[in-house]
Amino acid sequence: MAIRRVLAAAVTAATVVTVPFLVSSTALGSAPSQPSTGAGQRPPTKQAVAVGNGGAVSSVNPYATQVGIDVLKHGGNAVDAAVATAAALGVVEPYSAGVGGGGYLVSYNARTHQIRTIDGRETAPARMRPDSFIDPSTGKPIDFNTAVNSGLSVGVPGTPALWQKALHDWGTISLAKALKPATAIARDGFVVSGQFRAQTEMNEARFRQFSSTRELFLPGGKLPVVGSRFRNPDLARTYRELARKGVGAIYHGDIGRDVVKTVQKPPMAAGAPAVRAGLMKPRDLASYHALGQAPTRTTYRGLDVYGMAPSSSGGTTVGEALNILENFRLSPADRVQALHHYLEASRIAFADRNRWVGDPAFSRVPTQGLLAKKFARDRACLISPKAALTSPLAPADPSRPGSRCVAGTGSPEAHEGPSTTHLVTADRWGNVVSYTLTIEQTGGSAITVPGRGFLLNNELTDFDFAPISAGVPDPNLPDGGKRPRSSMSPTIVLKNGKPYLAVGSPGGATIITTVLQTLVNRIDLGMTLPQAVAAPRISQRNRTTTEAEPAFLKSPDRAALEALGQKFVLAPPAFTPSPEIGAVAALEFRPQGTIQAVAEPVRRDGGSAMVVHKAG
Repeated sequence: MAIRRVLAAAVTAATVVTVPFLVSSTALGSAPSQPSTGAGQRPPTKQAVAVGNGGAVSSVNPYATQVGIDVLKHGGNAVDAAVATAAALGVVEPYSAGVGGGGYLVSYNARTHQIRTIDGRETAPARMRPDSFIDPSTGKPIDFNTAVNSGLSVGVPGTPALWQKALHDWGTISLAKALKPATAIARDGFVVSGQFRAQTEMNEARFRQFSSTRELFLPGGKLPVVGSRFRNPDLARTYRELARKGVGAIYHGDIGRDVVKTVQKPPMAAGAPAVRAGLMKPRDLASYHALGQAPTRTTYRGLDVYGMAPSSSGGTTVGEALNILENFRLSPADRVQALHHYLEASRIAFADRNRWVGDPAFSRVPTQGLLAKKFARDRACLISPKAALTSPLAPADPSRPGSRCVAGTGSPEAHEGPSTTHLVTADRWGNVVSYTLTIEQTGGSAITVPGRGFLLNNELTDFDFAPISAGVPDPNLPDGGKRPRSSMSPTIVLKNGKPYLAVGSPGGATIITTVLQTLVNRIDLGMTLPQAVAAPRISQRNRTTTEAEPAFLKSPDRAALEALGQKFVLAPPAFTPSPEIGAVAALEFRPQGTIQAVAEPVRRDGGSAMVVHKAG
């Protein structure tokens, strides 16, 4: 098959792909030939760093990265490659992303020099109310895990609408063409990795509760075997239907009707206890829209940093923390103080995020105030080089100067699932995409739509089940049509008006700290981008303790920071049984015109970075 010959050639080339340009146009909108890739006989080779000059893709999975590279090779632009890569991640990373979820996309247009974003966050059904997660028999919030594994947790999917909008507005290929490589992988299968088996095992008890999920992800009632081939013909058929009918098949058609039926009556396995039904109706799907909106923007050390505006809290929280840090000199000569200030800035920014950020369609979100330099200077006064602040720290009101330098007591951070996935793409014309997509925690709601091959999200558990602080307005309570607050932080950094860095990560609320720490490592601490990605991570989110990876806990920096009052605990398992924080995919654009693509070298079993080289 042509599909397999293309992939075999790519594998032989060891992921650093050198190909001639197939079209000569330098404008967006040039007509590329049909991209082709597929499952092949073995997975593409993985590597964490690649350098080229004709385009790049980085993601957590080599199959998905290869799909994006093939799109670029055949004349597609960065948006085309991003959608095709995301569709492939829906096949090979089904516990983190897929058509049953949502996400946020940040894009740089090389022709207009503008940053654009799309909010594809899931929405709550119209019937949801602020007390929907309250047990009427007790008047208290229902158990978190009970909420997750239920139809009640499922939000209206936004991913298909985001794909369609991105391709319509900025792409050069159709959705049908973007889905074709992923369809081939779903049909022909992919080789089961140790990570895929480990993620399945982590969710085995949940998956066995639902007949459709058990049938798909526990074939024969057993865990998938490492090295075997995992096929998903139902998802291949779903992708083919989307290719023929467009995303209307979900928002107005048969796929959507199956989603609603599954949410309202989850398919329980024999003997499994019943779970709560969801509130979604067909009209909720029909009324969904992916939103184009302006990005957040701040400056840092002379760079322009762009991210996602609310409903995501990523852009405001990363931006506020950077603004706070800009008031201090961070130097690799004093790593301990640099890390101390990074932790404190994150602590403060999370206090403000938890109080103010939600869906701006439902409450006033002071985005510009949170990103104001004056506000950051006032908040920076809380940081002492000699002692850590105490969490939970009270938030400040950007509109009230007198509240900004008061270290009062606040409320703890609400729970947020740790999964999600991220990808970055760039093309020969200089367009760039940073895209984070998700079904919430690993395995989502654990409910597979029967006959459709994809898991449904549990995004509505990102809402606060009850007000965090009595008597204080909570912008993140559930409501009909509302988008739950997210921490997804796809980010693009410009230097002198041109792309410099594109970065993002999965990891729930740790996404924000992972992106922030990666930027500090690269910009302030003199690390190369691969070093910045690989460095041990610590995550402070206005909690009494800071989560840390094992490598950090074994480092001398730990004792020095503890002497300043910082307190550390081992990070809990997230994507795999390993205690990891985040899984970065990033790009760096170098002065000589080359692009360095960087993926995780170890976390999440290692990611995949690939590039294209110009011919001649």
